[in-house]
Amino acid sequence: MSKQPRVSANPVQTGNVVRDSALGLVTETVDPYLRFNYAIWHSGPLTAAEVELARLRNARKVNCVFCKAVRYDIAIEAGLDESKVEQITDDFDQSELSDREKLILSYTDYYLEQPTALTAEFKHQMNEEFSAAEIVHLSMAIMLCNCFSRCAVSLGGMPEHDLPRMQISVPE
Repeated sequence: MSKQPRVSANPVQTGNVVRDSALGLVTETVDPYLRFNYAIWHSGPLTAAEVELARLRNARKVNCVFCKAVRYDIAIEAGLDESKVEQITDDFDQSELSDREKLILSYTDYYLEQPTALTAEFKHQMNEEFSAAEIVHLSMAIMLCNCFSRCAVSLGGMPEHDLPRMQISVPE
């Protein structure tokens, strides 16, 4: 992982974590991204805590140091606490997370690693637990989080070590 950024952050600081990053250099694309991101967190059928589970699983898989450190306030307000976050490990299926939460993490893994490998049994479990709209919302949330974290990692400048936990609001 590159400690040296490939692209420097936006020199114009706005107080918005995304606009102030290198992504803010391309204002014509960052504005639609922010609207979509806001809609994922505020307008879909899944709770913000459920979206956050998928986001944090993605962060772990991509190894985005910043993404792993961030906690969205809206997810905390929706009931996500650090005891649940600590269970988002590679053996989460043995954790005390609910079956629904484990399905979210499993689906995230399938999506990121082998999206065509969903077994008939797993599809059945997903359809029993989630509505079609919830599955689509989860897929779109994973897509957005994965795109953003991979972009951040590929632009470089990631610290070598974990960062302290930080709570932020969903940027508008």
